[in-house]
Amino acid sequence: MKTSPPTARRRTAFVLSGGASLGAIQVGMLRALAERDVRPDLIVGTSVGAVNGAFLAGRAFDSATVEELAQLWRGIRRGQIFPLEPITGLLGFLGARKNLVPARSLRRLITRHAEHERLEDLPTPLHVIACDVLTGQEVRLSRGPLVDAVLASAAIPGVLPPVEWEGRLLIDGGVLNNTPISHALELGADDIYVLPTGGPCELSKPPAGALAMLVYATSLMVAQRFAGESASLAGRARLTILPPPCPLDVQPMDFGHADELMVRAERDARAFLNAESRRVVPLPVRRERINGRAGLRRPA
Repeated sequence: MKTSPPTARRRTAFVLSGGASLGAIQVGMLRALAERDVRPDLIVGTSVGAVNGAFLAGRAFDSATVEELAQLWRGIRRGQIFPLEPITGLLGFLGARKNLVPARSLRRLITRHAEHERLEDLPTPLHVIACDVLTGQEVRLSRGPLVDAVLASAAIPGVLPPVEWEGRLLIDGGVLNNTPISHALELGADDIYVLPTGGPCELSKPPAGALAMLVYATSLMVAQRFAGESASLAGRARLTILPPPCPLDVQPMDFGHADELMVRAERDARAFLNAESRRVVPLPVRRERINGRAGLRRPA
């Protein structure tokens, strides 16, 4: 009597997008996933998604770990991540430096909570996405120094300094691929849970300050690609895109609303995962004409 060969276990990936302070949204989503015992076999992250991913990949994924991450987010303030220093900023504007903000505060934060020194030593494989300044190509970092890799993925152009990596100069991967679903597919994931930090929602007021405007403008550049890519890739894997809060009045440089973002994201993610149609991509993009020009409207 022939026996059937054992069925290969499906591999689950978490894809964590960038979004600066809006990375707190992912904590709420992670609570809902941990509650359902959905665990990652690999994590792919960009920018703040790489920061959250580094924390998760070094620990067992469960509700306790997610609450540790939540506590970390509650204690973060903008000055810890983006400390504005007049001399550094002036040199940046004059072209004598490549950045407005030094990276040492973010480096300290990542180092303090890193459980391992190298990507390849992490219990859960972590892959972070950066951008090569010279070639303009996406770079996936899967081996090498953990802290440097995360800093490279989070190096917002013009704000944080680029990172030298094996002869390359790398910046924030969100410039090209803020939600790297395609990399999860290339890495062999069968089930993909996407944790975005935002979608093409309208704002009730414009971002306050030049730094906030720069970060927000970057997020707009990648939002449309995300919507299109998620729709085109949906048939290639079991793709679940958790819905970010919308409308969203918190700006990417405002670190004072972590608890609010986590609560809203957890509530929305739990409802979405409980729905029968939970794998429907929730981020369609609609266009309208405004004074003869094309504009984006938030999802219906």
